[in-house]
Order: sequence, then C-alpha cells, then structure tokens
Amino acid sequence: MKVLIIEDEAPASRQLQRLITSYDPEIEVLDVIDSVEGAVKWLRTFKHPDLLFLDIQLADGVSFDIFMQAEVTAPVIFTTAYDQFMLKAFKLNSVDYLLKPIEPDEFNQAMNKYRKFFQNPQHYDRGAIEQLLQAMRKPDYKERLLIKTGQTLTYLQVAEVAYFFAEQGVVMAITREGKKHLVDLTLEQLEGVLNPKHFFRVSRKLLIHLESIKKIHPHFNGRLKLELLQDNHLEESFVSRERAPDFKAWLDK
Repeated sequence: MKVLIIEDEAPASRQLQRLITSYDPEIEVLDVIDSVEGAVKWLRTFKHPDLLFLDIQLADGVSFDIFMQAEVTAPVIFTTAYDQFMLKAFKLNSVDYLLKPIEPDEFNQAMNKYRKFFQNPQHYDRGAIEQLLQAMRKPDYKERLLIKTGQTLTYLQVAEVAYFFAEQGVVMAITREGKKHLVDLTLEQLEGVLNPKHFFRVSRKLLIHLESIKKIHPHFNGRLKLELLQDNHLEESFVSRERAPDFKAWLDK
C-alpha cells in the first residue's frame, strides 16, 4: 500500500508517518508535500497513491484548491485543526476526517474504515446516500408568513419585515413601511424558521432584521442601544451585555 502526505507542518507530518508505521510497517510513504502548488505538480506527474493524507490549511492556501487544478483519484483522509471544513471535505473523495492533534485510536479507526470500504468494492444504497446529502443541505428558511387581515388570510414576505416584537403575549411583525401585523408564531419559533444570517434575537422581546438597523450606540454597563427602522412601535431597544458579543460577531460575518 502506498500513501502520499500533503502537510505543511513538519511535526504533524512526522507524527503521521509514525502513526502509519505503527499501524502497518509495510505501508510506503511516497512523499511529503507542503503546498498546494507542489501537490498539484506531484499529482500531475506521478501515479496516484492508494491513499492520500491531506491537511486542509497549507502554506500557500487551502487544499481544496488542489481538486480544482488536478484530478484526484485516490481516497482522502483529511487532517486539520479546523472542524468547520468538515462538510466540504466529505464531498471530495473523503474516507474520514481527523482533527489535530491526531489520536492513535482515531487514526487506526480511519485506516480500518479505508480498508473495509475502499480496498474492497462495495454496493452503495443510492437512496441512503441521497438521504444523507439531503440532510447535509442548507435548511429551507421561511420566505413568507401567513397573517390574518380582518376576516381574511394573506401572507407577508419575510424580506419586508424590519423586526418582530412580543407584546402582551402576542408577536407583531413591523414592516419596513411601518405596517403592523399579528404573527401566529412565538419569537422562539421564528428563530428556528428564519435565516440567522438576516435575523438576530437581541432580547427576550425583540427579533430584528439586519437591514433594519440604522445606528448602534454603546450604552451603560456594556449594553448597546439600537435605532431601528420604524421603531416608533417600540420603547427603547437594547442589546444586553450578555448578548452583545454574539450580536457583534453576527454583524461582523
């Protein structure tokens, strides 16, 4: 069995080689590459290995770029300290995903998985794979809300909403034009069905759209005071000291 290591940190590559030797001394490490550019050149020049160990963060970029510049036919075990890349990694020939520092037991499990599923041809359940892909896709967030106007039902486009607020046990939606609508959902339910890129729960009673924010003022005791579109329906709007760090992080995305 022949493997290729693409890793830009010398201690990490040495650890991988020790783990490989410990797992099976007969495994041959063909080379250790430390960059996207070097990996692309190697894969274009030589016969591909049986298995590829690939760090996600390399000296000259992100290793996913390799797949854009060279055909990769070998199964891959990704290694990295950043777990936010996991789903993207598994779309690219991935056998497994190991977080640094790599634990020997985790490494051995990944190698056993490779030998079980990639050295011997398997029949895959297409329906199960489709269900897995469906589960990995982004959730469908609400684009419209059912509302009651007089004795009739109609709908409100979520994109028209400046903010939602709770008042005497009911939730109201205020549009960017200042119209007020009763919504038959709690703020907790709305948090679960609205896109968190656009909406943030700034307090127990208030859920706002990003584009509704006019001004933000630092306030006493670490709180933030907000000026919102059409905020004449509200008393003063504050982000609590506890919520302020998350609110700032949301703004900075």
